[in-house]
Amino acid sequence: MDVSPPAALIERYTLPEMGKLWSEQAKFQSWLNVEIAATEANCRLGRVPAEALATIKAKASFSVDRILEIEAEVRHDVIAFLTNVNEHVGDAGRHIHVGMTSSDVLDTGLALQLRDSVRLLRRELDALAEAIRVLARAHKDTMMIGRSHAIHGEPISFGFKLAGWLAEVERNRTRLERLEADIAVGQISGAMGTYANTDPQIEAITCEILGLTPDTASTQVISRDRHADYVQTLALVGAALERFSTEIRNLQRSDVLEVEENFAKGQKGSSAMPHKRNPIRSERIGGLARVLRSYTVAALENCALWHERDISHSSVERMMLPDCSATLHFMLREMTAVVQGLGVYPANMARNMNVYGGVVFSQRVLLALVEAGMSREQAYRIVQRHAHSAWNTEGGNFKANLEADPEVTALLPGAQLNACFATELHQANLNVIWERLSI
Repeated sequence: MDVSPPAALIERYTLPEMGKLWSEQAKFQSWLNVEIAATEANCRLGRVPAEALATIKAKASFSVDRILEIEAEVRHDVIAFLTNVNEHVGDAGRHIHVGMTSSDVLDTGLALQLRDSVRLLRRELDALAEAIRVLARAHKDTMMIGRSHAIHGEPISFGFKLAGWLAEVERNRTRLERLEADIAVGQISGAMGTYANTDPQIEAITCEILGLTPDTASTQVISRDRHADYVQTLALVGAALERFSTEIRNLQRSDVLEVEENFAKGQKGSSAMPHKRNPIRSERIGGLARVLRSYTVAALENCALWHERDISHSSVERMMLPDCSATLHFMLREMTAVVQGLGVYPANMARNMNVYGGVVFSQRVLLALVEAGMSREQAYRIVQRHAHSAWNTEGGNFKANLEADPEVTALLPGAQLNACFATELHQANLNVIWERLSI
C-alpha cells in the first residue's frame, strides 16, 4: 500500500503521521468512506438492497495506479476513481454515487482529512504547551532583564517570559478546538446543491456516519471561507512559533547568550568557523512561518468562485492544504524539541541585568524619591542624569552615582536606596500569572 506523501509535500519537512494522512492512498480512502457512507444512508431509507450494501462494504477497493491510469484517459479524477471501485464490486456498483456530484465526494472527503489533520496538530500543540510549562516552572525565579525596543527595561524572570508563550499556546489550543468543529462539515446535496436528485436525509445520515456536520447551505461545493479559516488559523499558530523562535535567536546572540539551542554531539555550525553554534532550528521555524503566511493570500482568493462553483480553487488546494498541514505539524514538533533541549544560562542573565550598576532599577529610585517628597520632574531629572552617566561611561555605576549625590541620599539613606535594587519587587505580584497558567 502506497502511503508516501503527494509530490506537493517536501519530505524534509513532512513527518510520517501527517504525510500518511495526505497521501494519495489516504485521499482515495476518504472518498471511498464517503461513498460507502452515502450508500449506507440510502440503504437505511430503503433505496439500496441490503445485499448490495453488504457486497460494497466487503469488496469495494481501489488501486492508486489504476485510478491514475484511467484518469489519463477520462481526464476526471472522480470518474476514474468510481470506475476503478466498480471494477471490484460488480453489479452492486450501480448503487454507488446515486444522486451525487463529484464535489459531494471531494469536499466531504477533504473535510475528513482536514479534521484529522487538526487532531494531529492539537496533539503536537499539547506537547509544546507541556514543554513550555515545565521550563517555566523551573525558571519562575530565574531573573533576567526585560527589554523593550531591544533596550534594557526592567528585571523580569525567564519563567515570566515563558508564561507569555504558554498563554499564546493556550489561545491557539482554543483556536484549533474551534477549527476542528468548523472544518468537519460535509455535503451530499448533488448538482448545484439543491438536493434535486437526492434527499437531505441522505446527507444527514452520511455525515452522521462520518462524524461530520451537514453544511448549512452548500452550492455545488462547500464555501471556501471555511478552508480560508483553516489556512489562516494554521498561519496564526505558525506566527506564534516564529515569535518564540525569534526570541530564542535574539537571546542566543554571542553578546547576550542567555539561552542556547541544544548543540548535538557531532553537530557542526560552520564549514569555515569551528567555533560556531548556530540557532538553526529556530531559524528554520521562522522561515517556515513565512511559507504558512504566504498561503493565506491564496486561501482568501479561493473564496470567490464563479456562480455555484468552478474548480479554480482545486489546483490551489491540492498544494496548499497538505503543505500547510504538514509544515505546521513539523514546526510544532521542532519547537517542542527546541524548548525541551534549551540551554538556560542564569549567570549570563544576571551579568546582563546588572550592567552599568543596576541602571535598570531607575523607576524604583524615581518612585522612591517622589514618595519621599521630591517633585516628579526633579526626581526624573536627577535619576536620568545619573543613569545616562553610568550608561555612557566605561565601567559606569548607576548605584554609585546615586550614593554620591547628597540630594538623593538626603531622602534615601542607605537601606532605603538599597531596597530600590531588590529584584524581589519585580516578582511579588506574579503569583496571579502562575495560577492562571498552572505553572
